Amino acid sequence: MADVVVVGAGAAGIIAAWRAASLGAKVLLLEKTNRLGTKILISGGGKCNIAHDGPMGEVLQAFRQNEGRWLKASCYAFPNHEILRLFTARGLDLETRPDGRVFPARGNAKDVVAILRTYLEDAGVEMRFEAPVTGLQVVDGRVTGVQVGDELIPAPAVIIGSGGSSYPGSGTTGDGWRWLRDLGHSVVKVRAALAPMYLRLEETDPTRAGVALREVLLKAKAGTKEIARWQGDLLFTHHGISGPCALGISRAVAEKMEDNPVALTVDLAPQDSHDELSRKIQEWQREHPKRRILGYLEGYVPERLAPALAASAEIPAEETAWGISAKARNRLVECLKAWRLGNVRVVPLEKGEVVAGGIDLNEVDPRSMRSLKVDGLYVCGEILDIAGPVGGYNLQAAFSTGYAAGQAAASQVLGR
Repeated sequence: MADVVVVGAGAAGIIAAWRAASLGAKVLLLEKTNRLGTKILISGGGKCNIAHDGPMGEVLQAFRQNEGRWLKASCYAFPNHEILRLFTARGLDLETRPDGRVFPARGNAKDVVAILRTYLEDAGVEMRFEAPVTGLQVVDGRVTGVQVGDELIPAPAVIIGSGGSSYPGSGTTGDGWRWLRDLGHSVVKVRAALAPMYLRLEETDPTRAGVALREVLLKAKAGTKEIARWQGDLLFTHHGISGPCALGISRAVAEKMEDNPVALTVDLAPQDSHDELSRKIQEWQREHPKRRILGYLEGYVPERLAPALAASAEIPAEETAWGISAKARNRLVECLKAWRLGNVRVVPLEKGEVVAGGIDLNEVDPRSMRSLKVDGLYVCGEILDIAGPVGGYNLQAAFSTGYAAGQAAASQVLGR
């Protein structure tokens, strides 16, 4: 019999198990896959954006208002600088990028998971892999154990950190939502977040796959109304687009698509106004009258995309600067400021780094992660209705809510 059983060895579950054990509780960590921290290993393209630097107040403002307000207590209890200290204390060199995102200096998520494992081992956490939980045992409104196949593991406190339903191959298949719904919890509708976006088939060009645009401004519109924008890098895929820009607006797009079609455009020169861009093009025409338009466009997009960009502006690929009329120049400016990528066909839920939706925050105590429906039950991480933007915010939420859950569960069983 364990004092605390933690279900799910992802970011939230690992920290919950470590914190509870470090306070003296006997902790059993159950993971359905055969390894620790699977989603940490694939986060940030395998580089793992551990957290976001800066004051916690600013970090919380990156979340939607209700989510940031709910996270405040746990994030201040276990803030970003404390999270980073866990890793630097055990020799991990970190790199803080200009945008505030913090990564391992070697860019390897395996280093992050390896250090987390040492904390679990040192705290005496028992880890069981390939141990899929099939349900929870509750008697008279209090959790009394966890079912793993035919085996019942008794425990007076259970922490659910089983994740959402993105990347189901990593073990996050939404099991926890089913268990908690059966116990009376509400599950807010689940949607994709931090996901790539697939364009309509007739607007998809597989030859662009692998081509990247740097520091552009991606915009999403429903009709004439802009619903979201994100500046950063964009990556074309076989099905549409990915990269930080796509991930940054995917949640808003997924929500809006339920009622309206959504179209995407990209501003290839976000630092310039329309007038400034027109002036720059005119200067180029005067200084290089015999140069082809494709050469100029390659200053904004990779060579492979230049012909398509010229075609969008209705300018022949072989046209020289001298031959571009004032009307053509205006079309080019409009194209550079709002190059149409196409209409979104789907935002694939299973391809997102996280999902939006999950256990209703009104049913979980924000300081302790204690369920307000079942005594002895705690909930943390992505299973909750929280989804921050790209940039390390979601791991912050997972680490902080896991810490709060571990501390509260240990305090419960140890009578503190």
